[in-house]
Amino acid sequence: MKAKASAITLTSVMLLGLLAGCGGNNGNNAAGNAANTGNNANKAEDTSPLTMTYFSADPNPNWTGMQDEVGKVLTEKTGVTLEAEFAVGDPQQKVALIAASGEYPDLISAKTDISKLVDAGAMLDLTDLIDKYAPNIKKVLGEEGLKRSRYSDDDHAIYAIPTYAGVDNKYFDAGGGFELQHRAVKEAGYPEIKTVQDYENVIKAYLEKHPTDENGNKNIGMTLNADDWYMYITVTNPAFITTGSPDDGEYAIDIDTQEVTYHFRRPAEKEYFRWLNHMNDIGLLDPESFVQKYDQYKAKIATGRVIGLIDQDWGYGDGERALKAAGKLDQGYAHFPVTLSEEYKDTSFWPTGFMAGNGVGISVDAKDPVRAIKFLDYLASDEGQVLINWGIEGKHYNVVDGKRVIPEDVNNRKYNDTTNFQKETGLGNVGSNYALLSAHYGDGVLDPTGSYYTTRFPEQVTAGYNKVEKETLAAYKANTWKDLFPSEDEFKVKPWGAAWNITIPGDSEIVVLDNKLKDITWKRIPEAILSKPADFDKVWDAYMGELDKAGVTKAEDLREELVKKRVKLWNE
Repeated sequence: MKAKASAITLTSVMLLGLLAGCGGNNGNNAAGNAANTGNNANKAEDTSPLTMTYFSADPNPNWTGMQDEVGKVLTEKTGVTLEAEFAVGDPQQKVALIAASGEYPDLISAKTDISKLVDAGAMLDLTDLIDKYAPNIKKVLGEEGLKRSRYSDDDHAIYAIPTYAGVDNKYFDAGGGFELQHRAVKEAGYPEIKTVQDYENVIKAYLEKHPTDENGNKNIGMTLNADDWYMYITVTNPAFITTGSPDDGEYAIDIDTQEVTYHFRRPAEKEYFRWLNHMNDIGLLDPESFVQKYDQYKAKIATGRVIGLIDQDWGYGDGERALKAAGKLDQGYAHFPVTLSEEYKDTSFWPTGFMAGNGVGISVDAKDPVRAIKFLDYLASDEGQVLINWGIEGKHYNVVDGKRVIPEDVNNRKYNDTTNFQKETGLGNVGSNYALLSAHYGDGVLDPTGSYYTTRFPEQVTAGYNKVEKETLAAYKANTWKDLFPSEDEFKVKPWGAAWNITIPGDSEIVVLDNKLKDITWKRIPEAILSKPADFDKVWDAYMGELDKAGVTKAEDLREELVKKRVKLWNE
C-alpha cells in the first residue's frame, strides 16, 4: 500500500505543476511548463540556480560541494548544485533514521536499504518521469536495463536509477586478488603464484633474508584490515573467492539450482581459514590485523614494511601511493589470482550480467522532480558522461586524430597525486562522485566519435603502470594484471546478478537473522585465525554450532526465496 502511495504522490506533484502552469506560472516550475506544453522540445531548458539535497550511503571524503572543475561545469550546464551528505559510520542506521524522520533529501542513494524508504512511502516511482523527461537514461539502460530496474516481483515501480554498474561494462584490469611487493616477487625469481602455498613461500623466503627494513624496523609478512566493514574485503570474502564461489555477499549460491548456503559453512572455506591460522602460527600474519584501525593499516603499508596484502587497490591505495610518491616503486604491489589449491579458480571476474538494483532515486519531498530527473538525464547524456569521466577538453584531455587523449602530466597526477587531483578536478573519485549519480556506460564502450566513454581501456590501463609494474607483468608475459586471472568466459553468467545487490523487504526476518549471523562470524573468525592450531577445530565447531542456534538454515531459505524471485523478475 505504501508503494502505491508513493506513485500517487508523483501524480499529485505532476497535477499541481499542471495547475500552476495554467495559472500564470513564471517559468520556474519545470513540471508546470512540461505538463502545459506536453513537450518541452521547443523551450530552452531551465538552468536557473537550484540547490538539491542529496544523501549517499557511501562515504566520500573528497567531495568538494561541486566546487571542483567538473562540478562547476555541471552547475553551469544544469543550474543544479548538490548539497550532499555522505554516510559516516553505519549507513544502514542512517538510512533508517531518514526513513523514520518523514523528511527526505531530494535525491537519495540508499543502496539495498532503499526498502526502508519505499516502505515509508518516501520514494517516487520514476517510471513516468524517465519516459517523459529522460531520453538519455532510457537510451543507456535500454529495455533490459529498465526491466532490471524494477523494484520487485510484486512491485514493478522504478525507485532508483541503477548507477553502481556500467552498461555493457568490460573489465580490463584487476585491482584485487592477493598482493605481493614487486621486490619480493623479483627476488623469488618471478615464480608461479597460484595457490596460498605459493604466496606463502614468497613471503617466507623474503622475510628470511630481510627480517627488517633499512632502519631496523621489523618487516611484516601479511596484514589484514578488519576495521568495521573492511572485514568483508580482506578477511572473509577471500574465503569464497579462493575456493570457487562467486561474490554473492555472505551466501554461496549454486549456479544451476540456486540453492543457497551461508558461505562460511562450505567445508573448503574452513580450510582457507585454517591456512590463515597457520600463517599466524608461523609469524607471517601481522598480530595487529584485528585491532588496527583503517588509517593505521594504510600508514603501515606506506612504510613499505608490509610484503603481502589481500585487498582491493582502492582499499590500500593511499598507502601505496605514498610509496610511489617517495620513489619506492618496488615496494608497491602486484596482483595474483591465488586459490586454496589448484582445483579451484579465482572467481573475481565471474560475470553477473547488467547489475541493476542500487542507485539514485528521487524522494517525494523533491522540490522539483522534473528538474531532478533532467539533471540525472544530463549526466547520462554523451556530453555528460564525457565530462564526468574525462573532464574538460584542453584542460584534462585533448582530441588527437579524432580521439580523446589524456596528456602525460595529467595522467601522472591522476595516478600519483590522486587525492589532490580528485579534489581539484572532480575526476576519478570512484567512491561516490558524479559517475555514481546516474545511468552510464561501462568501460570498453565507444561513443559516437569512436572514443571510449570512460578512461579505463587497455591502452590507458597500461599507460598508468609505472616501470616496475611493467617489469613484473613482462616477467609473467602479461600486459595487465587481469591477464593473470581466469576470464569471464570461463564461468556461467549468474541469472540473479549478485545476491548482495538484491533489495531485502523491510519486513523480512532475514534482516535480523543476517545481523545475528554477522555478529557471530565477526567474533568467531578472528578467534579461529588467532587460536592455537590444536584448538582450531574446536573453535570452528563451536562457531558452526552458534550459527545453527541463530537460525542459519532459515536465513538460507529466506535468501534463496529472494534469489529465485530476482531470477523470475529479470527473466520473465
